[in-house]
Amino acid sequence: MVHVLSSRILLRPTDPERSRAFYGEQLGLAVYREFGTGPDRGTVYFLGGGFLEVSGRSDTPPAPVTRLWLQVADAAAAQEELRAKGVVIVRPPVKEPWGLVEMWIADPDGTPIVLVEVPADHPMRYRPGI
Repeated sequence: MVHVLSSRILLRPTDPERSRAFYGEQLGLAVYREFGTGPDRGTVYFLGGGFLEVSGRSDTPPAPVTRLWLQVADAAAAQEELRAKGVVIVRPPVKEPWGLVEMWIADPDGTPIVLVEVPADHPMRYRPGI
């Protein structure tokens, strides 16, 4: 088995400056590191247990199969904070039949982002008898 030390998601946005403003200023992701210079420089953001790298440039938006899943402590609080920063809420927080609270937004290129709250009694966090 391969021993993975870290992982990251790589996005090649159509407008890197716009994407950096979205992920850094509107979502408030902390910068792990930056490399290169100018408007196409690379920026790597912390994503909890992983990283999101925004670097290079693409002539077309990411494939529609690309999705980001970000866990938050409180989806309702995240909704208010993001709305105040001008982020369009595609779908407000909803408790799904599987017990997670999910809210959907999208980045400037339309990449779907689900913000997920895992309730304290959900099996992902709590397993009786273990």
